[in-house]
Amino acid sequence: MDNPIIQFERWWQAALADSPLQQKSAVCVSTIDENGFPSGRFVDLKAVSSTGFVFCSYFDSAKGRQISRQPKTAMTIWWDHVGYQIRVVGVTHVISDVEADCFWQSRSRSAQLTTTAFSQSEPLNSEHELSTRLEASSAHYADRPVPRPKNWGGYRIKPISIEFLTFRESRLHLRELFEIKGDGWVKQLLQP
Repeated sequence: MDNPIIQFERWWQAALADSPLQQKSAVCVSTIDENGFPSGRFVDLKAVSSTGFVFCSYFDSAKGRQISRQPKTAMTIWWDHVGYQIRVVGVTHVISDVEADCFWQSRSRSAQLTTTAFSQSEPLNSEHELSTRLEASSAHYADRPVPRPKNWGGYRIKPISIEFLTFRESRLHLRELFEIKGDGWVKQLLQP
């Protein structure tokens, strides 16, 4: 396989089939904070194509602010049940409003309400505030659709490298590194 995006899609489908995971498309996205430290968190991978890997978030969250300041991003996936690890390094860009609207509409109503009720990563006064803010948002949108907030959308990581690791009990893991060189991908095997 010489196309890492096709390989990723095959691995993703294999990982989703009969997955024991609660969050089947959870991936760890790492950004660089204002002090130059890596900052990782799990997000839901929404889509993958030749243009990159898409996840959604608040633009004014910690990750959103970090991406706007420094768009170099890494994504790590470990699907233990199939023995696959994938590492992606790339540059992140905001997706179009049309794409963001589609992802917004695919969310559950409860996820939409939670998104409108809170400002991700901002301080919370008390645990009780969680339920009161959600109740207020639910009442506000009781009889109508929940519109996508302007501060919520999606990001696409355009990869410059993708590494696939096939786990083996012998520790002789197969590591395949794909890097963008010119107009295409170059594949290199790495030692375990």
